[in-house]
Amino acid sequence: MIRLEYSESGQFEDRTTQVVQNRKLDNPEYQVYRERNGHKLEITTKFIHLYYDGGKFTADNLYLDAAYSYGTYMSRWYFGEPIQNNLKGTARTLDKADGVIPLEDGIMSKDGFSCINDSESFILNNEKFEIREHPEIDYYYFAYGHDYERTLKDYYRLTGFTPLVPRYALGNWWSRYWKYTQEEYKELFERFTDEKIPISVAVMDMDWHLVHGIPKRFGSGWTGYSWNKKLFPDHKKLLKWLHNQGKHVTLNDHPAAGIRAFEDAYPAVAKRLGLNQEKEEPALFDFQNSKYRDAYFEDVHHPLEKDGIDFWWIDWQQGQNRSAKKVDPLWLLNYYVYKDNEQQHPGEALTLSRYGGPGSHRYPLGFSGDTVSSWSSLKFQPYFTATASNIGYTWWSHDIGGHMKGSYDSELAVRWLQFGVFSPINRLHSSNNPFKGKEPWNFDENARQVMNEFLRLRSVLVPYIDTANYLTHTQGLPLVEPMYYKYPDENSAYKVSNEYYFGSEMIVVPITEPADEISGEGQVKAWLPKGDWYDLFTGLKYVGDTYVNVCRSENNYPVFVKAGGIVPMNPNYMENVEKLPEKLDIRVYPGRDNQYKLIEHAGNSVAKTTFDFDGIDKISITVEDADHIIPKIRKINIFACGNVANKNAHAKEIIFGSEKDSKIEKIKFQTDSKLSKSLIFEKLQHAKISFDLKSEIWKQLNKESSVIQKVSFLNSLDDKNLAKMLIELVIA
Repeated sequence: MIRLEYSESGQFEDRTTQVVQNRKLDNPEYQVYRERNGHKLEITTKFIHLYYDGGKFTADNLYLDAAYSYGTYMSRWYFGEPIQNNLKGTARTLDKADGVIPLEDGIMSKDGFSCINDSESFILNNEKFEIREHPEIDYYYFAYGHDYERTLKDYYRLTGFTPLVPRYALGNWWSRYWKYTQEEYKELFERFTDEKIPISVAVMDMDWHLVHGIPKRFGSGWTGYSWNKKLFPDHKKLLKWLHNQGKHVTLNDHPAAGIRAFEDAYPAVAKRLGLNQEKEEPALFDFQNSKYRDAYFEDVHHPLEKDGIDFWWIDWQQGQNRSAKKVDPLWLLNYYVYKDNEQQHPGEALTLSRYGGPGSHRYPLGFSGDTVSSWSSLKFQPYFTATASNIGYTWWSHDIGGHMKGSYDSELAVRWLQFGVFSPINRLHSSNNPFKGKEPWNFDENARQVMNEFLRLRSVLVPYIDTANYLTHTQGLPLVEPMYYKYPDENSAYKVSNEYYFGSEMIVVPITEPADEISGEGQVKAWLPKGDWYDLFTGLKYVGDTYVNVCRSENNYPVFVKAGGIVPMNPNYMENVEKLPEKLDIRVYPGRDNQYKLIEHAGNSVAKTTFDFDGIDKISITVEDADHIIPKIRKINIFACGNVANKNAHAKEIIFGSEKDSKIEKIKFQTDSKLSKSLIFEKLQHAKISFDLKSEIWKQLNKESSVIQKVSFLNSLDDKNLAKMLIELVIA
């Protein structure tokens, strides 16, 4: 990485900016040449050769060669020109999106080099944003080849690492734009509990505050900070009850209209700002004004937080700054609201807001906006989520199920929820249409049961997701990574744009199109890298280094665990996700040796449980817990998975007491040769073809014949999607 800075005045800027937080990085070995071969200056390192001919930077007088041959002819960048093969980053919002939208550039490129322009960002000085006194050109050029994970890590070293996300945020969120009463809201969460649906975050949208009936002289009710007493006569009681149920609560805030005279907090705000209360002079939104910020936090937010609000959903929709001398209001909100929450909840800070550009990753989480409820929207979101890692923005929260428009489609709702479970944040949401609620009991019975099971699965996976959360914070490794991060020189890794790594052990291949009418199953083409892979739900083994046509019924989803994979789970899915579990299920998959560290945290304390697996039948477990945050007695069930349906997997219980911190155990893997046949029978049973044809297929597949012969027979079937579904299982 090299910084390219040019100033006409000779005044250079080394203070912290919106984007750049740290420039004290290690210097590589380098050489400087002056007045050589017609160039005023050359700088060379192992990875970069810079040529500069003097004057203000242009494509004519400054260019750099990267020491890679990924480009068509050479890996050369002329200053200021677009990076042709940039792998893209993310976008400010998906508001009203119904499918693909343009994305901004990221820092990853197939050509092996990229850049970011920090010339226009403001100085961040003592928690104040200041305009650059001396305009300059200020770029950072990256030349890491295809080492994408190292690129991202050094980008974080430059711009600041992503904070640790509170553990409770990794469970399920309930969010709906709906005019609930206090009693209705309580009854809703009681029903979630009765249905055994774990919810960890309660999001209260819009109608918690006064919206309707506001005198016209005050304008829209979109912005508001006063509880609607008709709907919530005793909001403190409700908030206390939610907390007692183990829920965290956030309120929606549309701050653009400022604080007006009808608000409960207005007298205190007016006094602080010297406003004329008799004339109802409004406190206009101005987050660059420190006095307004003081009023916003101390007179408005803090009293509401004292009643039981844990963090804020900042819903800024009014565009960016109107001049180069003013900071984007979204940036100001993201920075100051997150910092204020950090003061209230040290080590547990959180906000939900929109993406404001590079550097926004320091203020998680991201709210991606109000999408259309359609298959097109769903199809774009896995790519959108994974690609955001290319600019370090790893914690997107989508409106799972879509926000607006659309029509009843239980299959779409199920597939979107399944993606939500295997995405950074699983926040169910919808508009205020009475028929759009995402409650599982609003759907047909099969969809309802599947949605319930996957919501439970999300809670079960929190130990695994929280480990990835810690690695994002400390090592810059995203929970969701594009496939090319780990396989940068495999062309296939760039072609499967919707496929991604989910943590270190799993690959997810979302189903984003309706099911085939004959087979009744959703289909997607997966690329499995070299090695063996196991279906998370069935345990069926797949041989990698190839493409696979994957077919799944609604109650299943394409998630593959690598050979040697180790996946920690909490079987008590209704348990408060903040609590470190007393019981753990550890799924282990054979075929390769592997080490997995389960990382758990409470406050500033961290515990690590290391699992070392020899790939065959032996696993050792070591616990490091200096501050004793792990339960005093913990039961660990080791499930030997793979080649056998997971529900029948062999389990071995291990009890860790406070006086013991290391064990070596033998585990036994069982083989079920009938698994593939039983799955074939199940899929044929539900296929919409004649009973005679089913019988003939079943007869042919049970013959003593080779895999090639079976595949040849299936390829002769008239319905190719039916053939794909069965070929997958025959090969596996």
